[in-house]
Amino acid sequence: MRSRFVIAATLLALFAAPRPASADATLFLGATTSPENRAVRGFAGGVSLLIIGFEFEYANTQEDATTHAPSLRTYSGNILVQTPPGFSGFQFYATTGTGFFRERLGSDQETSYAFNSGGGAKISLAGPLRVRLDYRIFNLRGDARHSTVQRVYAGLNLMF
Repeated sequence: MRSRFVIAATLLALFAAPRPASADATLFLGATTSPENRAVRGFAGGVSLLIIGFEFEYANTQEDATTHAPSLRTYSGNILVQTPPGFSGFQFYATTGTGFFRERLGSDQETSYAFNSGGGAKISLAGPLRVRLDYRIFNLRGDARHSTVQRVYAGLNLMF
């Protein structure tokens, strides 16, 4: 009886031991491709626990009045499922999340909530510096002019 308790306690201690968490921050540039290609820039910051991560992201796309493409600002909280870091210098991930958006064209404006999903890779450069490549699809709710928006970006990512 005592040996079972010792074995169970040892196994629990081994598997319940906290894993080191890591954090990262990304500054990015890219393109929002719906309804027209326009530049997007933003930042993301998050924390990872081995294969599960959480992040906050902000992105801003400027209005293009000549093509009637609205500006779009997104604020989202996301969860990531990812490979462990160091997988041949690549860390692949899939992500989904929700947040808010503000779309504006001239004096018309819509603010509501949005869902997003996508994926990408973080590629090691040197030490904690990485390149991040990301693709997202946003589903904008409310009365958005364009309810489905796609975005692709590349950014510099610092892991700490």
